[in-house]
Amino acid sequence: MDTLSYKTVSANSATVNKEWIVVDATDQALGRFASKVAKIIRGKNKPNFTPHVDCGDNVIVINAEKIRLTGNKWNAKEYIRYTGYPGGQRTQTAKDILAKHPERLVEKAVKGMLPKNRLGRKLFTNLYVFVGSGHDKQAQNPKVINIDNIK
Repeated sequence: MDTLSYKTVSANSATVNKEWIVVDATDQALGRFASKVAKIIRGKNKPNFTPHVDCGDNVIVINAEKIRLTGNKWNAKEYIRYTGYPGGQRTQTAKDILAKHPERLVEKAVKGMLPKNRLGRKLFTNLYVFVGSGHDKQAQNPKVINIDNIK
């Protein structure tokens, strides 16, 4: 071999390049939107992706209340939680959650698509969901991208 180098690049916390990205959730299907956001947060869209390192971007989601669910999912999709007491299992439909806390629909969908370990809990802190078109992260100079261009 001449001058070609075939070395595997492994990112670490010192070499990773994290950016701030704004995506709009208006008229996006919840599951497809959440999978693309999870891919960006994980860093799988970057050439130096390393599975055990936080090499993804910080994602700001705006207009979370305008997310779309197909079919009868507004009434049929149930979110279950348990209080810890006997008989304490509670269920809420997607419509109930949208009425009280619209940002939680996107948060729950993205969190379910991240790894279930310490890294996944750390990655989830890189997601910021806002109701409405405004956000309080202007100081980070986020870059607006079209989520439809992500594969």
